[in-house]
Amino acid sequence: MADRLRLGVNIDHVATLRNARGGALPDPVRAARIAEKAGADGITAHLREDRRHIRDADIDAIMAAITIPLNFEMAATDEMRRIALAHRPHAACIVPERREERTTEGGLEVAGDDTRLAAYIAPLTEAGIRVSLFIAADPVQIEAAARIGAPVIELHTGAYCDFHAEGDFAARDAELERLVDGAKRAADLGLEVHMGHGLTYDTVGPVAAMPEVAELNIGHFLIGEAVFVGLPHAIAKMREMMEAARG
Repeated sequence: MADRLRLGVNIDHVATLRNARGGALPDPVRAARIAEKAGADGITAHLREDRRHIRDADIDAIMAAITIPLNFEMAATDEMRRIALAHRPHAACIVPERREERTTEGGLEVAGDDTRLAAYIAPLTEAGIRVSLFIAADPVQIEAAARIGAPVIELHTGAYCDFHAEGDFAARDAELERLVDGAKRAADLGLEVHMGHGLTYDTVGPVAAMPEVAELNIGHFLIGEAVFVGLPHAIAKMREMMEAARG
């Protein structure tokens, strides 16, 4: 079993609210500080090509404001690698990205792009940045991630959460089984396993209970819940549910 299950809080959608009005508020840096104080083990921020939420200046400000690790989500582009190497975050999670998508759809295609990705992540690793790959719970992709030397994978939980929300519990359970199998396979290959995307209070338990999982990254739900109960309460409740499931 992995050590204490970590919670990474994604603050992208605080920046989404800020950008909707074009001003400075709400401040994602303040959200990062609050999340740390509330018990987050790390902060996740995705600097997208179109800068729809997190902006370049936010990365500097967040890293200066927190003492917990920053997980820098990024597409596998030359621009993003330059930015990551300039800032040296604790971790860089490579994600697929398309301009027209509302949020990250599906996992990274590693198996069909392994030569390029191996070369792409090498300078990040050499700089001391812990690279993870955001992938589907597909044996082919998991094995490819191990083959190119990524130490961490983050398995995409979006389909599992979507099926739950739609009430398609047979499909949900099948997807959960894929995640269970994927986590076991990855751990057997020596990969550290993270999971994330779409997790809520209703769906976090079975994922948190998997002994191979070291970290969950949760954002949109926590920021939405914070509108009603405040961010510290939302994080504390999520942490409580994670620990109950793992315990």
